[in-house]
Amino acid sequence: MSALTSPEFLITSLIVVASPGTGVIYTLGAGLGRGARAATIAAFGCTLGILPHLLAAVLGLSAMMQTSVVAFEILRVAGVAYLLYMAWMTLKETGALAVAPDGRDASALDITTRAILLNLLNPKLTVFFLAFLPQFVGHGDAQPTLRFVELGGVFMAMTFAVFVVYGVAAATVRDQVLSRPSVLAMMRRLFAGAFVLLGVKLALTEQQ
Repeated sequence: MSALTSPEFLITSLIVVASPGTGVIYTLGAGLGRGARAATIAAFGCTLGILPHLLAAVLGLSAMMQTSVVAFEILRVAGVAYLLYMAWMTLKETGALAVAPDGRDASALDITTRAILLNLLNPKLTVFFLAFLPQFVGHGDAQPTLRFVELGGVFMAMTFAVFVVYGVAAATVRDQVLSRPSVLAMMRRLFAGAFVLLGVKLALTEQQ
């Protein structure tokens, strides 16, 4: 059976993608605050943010990231700082839960850039690609690099699809949330708290 259709690969990838993390939180916030269009853009940006990690793994840079304490710490500190920044901006009503009518005044570039940075500054993704994907590349594979890229492409496609579902689902209850200021305020605090907790989790992550 092809690794691309391996139940183990697909199920494990789905669990990883669907598990609440920075990308999921950001996409949900975009859907609640700006609507389905913004959520789809956020999902696309989060997916693009995976690409550098995939390329790093293909080029062998992830091995360096795993063995270099300095490189890992720099990326981790930057990631923690950005998550705390996102938490602060969320509370200031300009971040993940920025409210805009149907996303019309939301900059697609701004949404995409923030989404890319969330995944780009996550060293755990690089380590994930180094530890996870190689398990599904056969030792006798004639083109292991191509297989690695294909697996990464499937993982990215799953990420985009799952995140769009999350975001669009959030957008369907957007009116109910926005019509209740107290609920919206509570959501801002919850999302800000989620970013802080993810930042703490990343700060406590040890190099493998």
